[in-house]
Amino acid sequence: MTTSTTATPTAGIFSRTYLITTLGTTALVFLSAFESLAVTTVMPVVSADLGGRGEYATAFAATLAASVLGMVAAGGWADRRGPGKPLLAAITVFAAGLLAASLAPTMEFFVAARFLQGLGSGGISVTLYVTVALVFPPALRPAVFGAFASAWVLPSLVGPFLAALVAQTFGWPWVFSGVLVLVLVAASAVLPALLRVPAAEGSREPLPRSRFVAATGVAVAVVAVSSAGATGPWRWLVAAVALGVLVVAVRPLLPSGTLTAHRGLPATVLLRGLLAATFFSTEVYLPLMLHERFGLPLWLAGATLTVAAIAWASASAVQGRLGPRLPHARAVRIGTVLLLVGVVVQAVVAAVTPGDVVAGVASALGWACAGAGMGLGFPRTTVLVLEQSPTGQEGAGSAALTISDAAGGGTAMALTGLVFAALGAVSAWAGFAGTLTVCVVFAVVALLVARRVHGSQEAH
Repeated sequence: MTTSTTATPTAGIFSRTYLITTLGTTALVFLSAFESLAVTTVMPVVSADLGGRGEYATAFAATLAASVLGMVAAGGWADRRGPGKPLLAAITVFAAGLLAASLAPTMEFFVAARFLQGLGSGGISVTLYVTVALVFPPALRPAVFGAFASAWVLPSLVGPFLAALVAQTFGWPWVFSGVLVLVLVAASAVLPALLRVPAAEGSREPLPRSRFVAATGVAVAVVAVSSAGATGPWRWLVAAVALGVLVVAVRPLLPSGTLTAHRGLPATVLLRGLLAATFFSTEVYLPLMLHERFGLPLWLAGATLTVAAIAWASASAVQGRLGPRLPHARAVRIGTVLLLVGVVVQAVVAAVTPGDVVAGVASALGWACAGAGMGLGFPRTTVLVLEQSPTGQEGAGSAALTISDAAGGGTAMALTGLVFAALGAVSAWAGFAGTLTVCVVFAVVALLVARRVHGSQEAH
């Protein structure tokens, strides 16, 4: 394998020049997708087995919070030294988290393992993007990112079902053990080549210590919010203090004006975080609600995730085909409306308490609507950020987008976990109905921010 500076520009991503790198990096994306969907599906069983209902949301929030730290650390390392060594470190940490999760004797231990997985997954994601920039010429990069998107399709179709089958047949630890083996196989294929890829010229400046400190503050604050429920009567005070720390820590990692939704780039970055916050903080509760509250089998409860993922991929393909015929800002707003509708359906299902079949069908249809909204909105926020970023700062804009993703999703999961623990102590009905209502609030705020997003043809 050679870098883009020396490779034949006419070679395809599956030519001999790029084959190993393409397959290895795509396999890592595939496994990250499978792990994400599999964990969401089996978490009801994990939390029940480990007696950790109170830490249910923390297991997700900790992963996303840690990924911010992983992104910042690995991104700076990869810029200075090339992608090989930081990718090796990220895979090692991710694998350690998978192994620890499979051996977890308590929910607290499991949450710590999930934190390690987040560190590793954040590092993997950013180093894969650096790899694409360094290895593939510009003409081939769209094809690589297309392969990455395709790598989510099969996990979406079989991941929830396979994870449920393994968990019910052999036990949930084998879900993590199986992913661990596959990760090691994929890593062994791609790492030897990537370790020889040099850093880009002019990228030797050290990572600003302030960014690392800020990312650490974000990770600690999100976990603190999520864990505030364990502090008894002080829970809301602890959560409020942690949220204050979070706001202070995340500001230097995002464009100026993001937290106040200034028009243009700041509003787009904020919206991306709100979309992630709404979708993922809702999705983690759907298998739990359908399995425990309505009695659906684990594989059938997980099928809701499959339906949404297919809708996401389909809508993403549609918006890609429409291209400029569908203006970016309009696509984002339509997508946000569809997401709001999908979340409202989940809140109604939780509050009205229909029969098990009706609940399953309604939840799946509603979540398909939400997935379609994400498929429309998510890709266009990326395009808008690249369009609105100053020349030469597209990488910084993209980094802010991924940080907003992780910080927004992690914070929302932490807050909903706090609400779920408080209301769930009253009744299961109150826990799910109240938590999903909070998710509706996130969606409404996202819709308000979407009104402040505009493309170049709408610029003021």
